[in-house]
Amino acid sequence: MLSIRKIIITHFKNYEITSFSFNHSVIGICGLNGVGKTNLLDAIYYCCFTKSYFTVSDALNIGFNKSGFRLEADFINRENEQKVVCIHRGQAKKEFYVNEVLYDKLSKHIGQFPAVMVAPDDVDIITGSSEMRRKYLDTILCQLDAEYLSQLITYNKVLQQRNSLLKNEAEKGSHDDALLEIIDNQLLVPGNYIFQKRNEFCEKLLPLIGQFYTQIASADEDVRIYYESNLTTESFEILLKKNRQKDRILQRTNGGIHKDDLKLMLGEQTFKNTASQGQRKSLLFALKLAEYEMIKIKKGFPPLLLLDDVFEKLDSQRMNNLLHWVCKENSGQVFITDTHRERLSRSFAELNIDGEILELE
Repeated sequence: MLSIRKIIITHFKNYEITSFSFNHSVIGICGLNGVGKTNLLDAIYYCCFTKSYFTVSDALNIGFNKSGFRLEADFINRENEQKVVCIHRGQAKKEFYVNEVLYDKLSKHIGQFPAVMVAPDDVDIITGSSEMRRKYLDTILCQLDAEYLSQLITYNKVLQQRNSLLKNEAEKGSHDDALLEIIDNQLLVPGNYIFQKRNEFCEKLLPLIGQFYTQIASADEDVRIYYESNLTTESFEILLKKNRQKDRILQRTNGGIHKDDLKLMLGEQTFKNTASQGQRKSLLFALKLAEYEMIKIKKGFPPLLLLDDVFEKLDSQRMNNLLHWVCKENSGQVFITDTHRERLSRSFAELNIDGEILELE
């Protein structure tokens, strides 16, 4: 089992120097808006992923008028005690340690302490662009397969080089076919690897999403999810050659795994255009619980589950269904934030959950 026993937060977002101890598998975190509930979850997430769930720039994670931040977390990982320390000194490169050993590459940390976050804006996975759904897939796969993460980093780096070349060609008014061919060949290996892994993974993931949707919504609705990729119908090599002229006109790469998507349907209609708010929320949690379940199956133990403000997103029946599965049917550690202590206490009591509630002020 994976659990976090203590975290010390220093100058991270709204925190000065604060420590929290966690003695149960289910932890409720309550308090008014703005006291740091979400930031506490994000600090835990940061220790698992070497980055924030909510902000791209680390500068936004540094406390006001501070020069950096420090996070220290004590984990129990499959019965082994492990201390994770992150030190960020403003402009300098951040340092990540496990048991006082410094990583030479942050990517080596991904998947060592798996976690799943559910936050209010995650509904963008359903209503937003395909980028959000690719990110959803990649977040899972990168925790399960170090080679996938490596190939994804390579692909994105080469894709950026290719797009830069296309823009430079347009500015100069000349084409460098030989260099473009070299870059295209560098895209093929990581692109094909990522497509194969996504395709194989979705064969197991997508049925799980449907099962969880039915369980949370307490209804058997016609929800269909498909994995869409350019590479399903033709090889990546042919796709790049076929799109070359179009790519040069638009100055960007128009075919490849960076265009993949999960097609979400309700019956014959696009889910986001047809579904009610309740149905969207049910699907969001189904996506996240399927993520949780796949990680648990592959790792052999459940990941941490971080639920931010979920009570505001689901009605009481859906909430009860969710908490029963999360807290009663699984042995993983769960963190749940809410503005109302009474609501947390009542939910724990109704489901006979032996949890603890931390009240932030």
